[in-house]
Amino acid sequence: MNLFQCISSNVKLGKHVQLSKFINLYGCFIGDDTKIGAFVEIQKNARIGRNCKISSHTFVCEGVTIEDNVFVGHHVTFINDPYPKATNGHGTLQTEEDWRVEQTLVKKGASIGSGSTILCNVTIGENAMIGAGSVVTKDVAPNAIVAGNPARASRGIQDSSFTL
Repeated sequence: MNLFQCISSNVKLGKHVQLSKFINLYGCFIGDDTKIGAFVEIQKNARIGRNCKISSHTFVCEGVTIEDNVFVGHHVTFINDPYPKATNGHGTLQTEEDWRVEQTLVKKGASIGSGSTILCNVTIGENAMIGAGSVVTKDVAPNAIVAGNPARASRGIQDSSFTL
């Protein structure tokens, strides 16, 4: 660890992982040949596959699994709680015992545009593309292109020579 990286001892890094400055990693797994940009936080129990690119200012929370060959643009935010609250029923600050982490899965080869927000309990299908600034509220089919708030299908990737 250096002055500009906060990487806890329980992080599992694959081979040839590239880490920028000003990152915060704890309790996560990052696969071989993945690149993590500046100002990225990846929380415990999050999993990033091989050959991924996680661009700057991105937040990957607990409960997120990103498979191999995925591109995540700048300033993408993942959400793991559909009804976040600061306090519990007793009026004290919530702890991990007061809520349940919800899962999100980004399948192999998907691409998420900059500024997108990915809500929990969704699966982004293989080779799907999420347009910049989108809010993904439900599952995205494989090879689909979605955009907007909420993200809606605009078309599919039909040219078989086009790969992500």
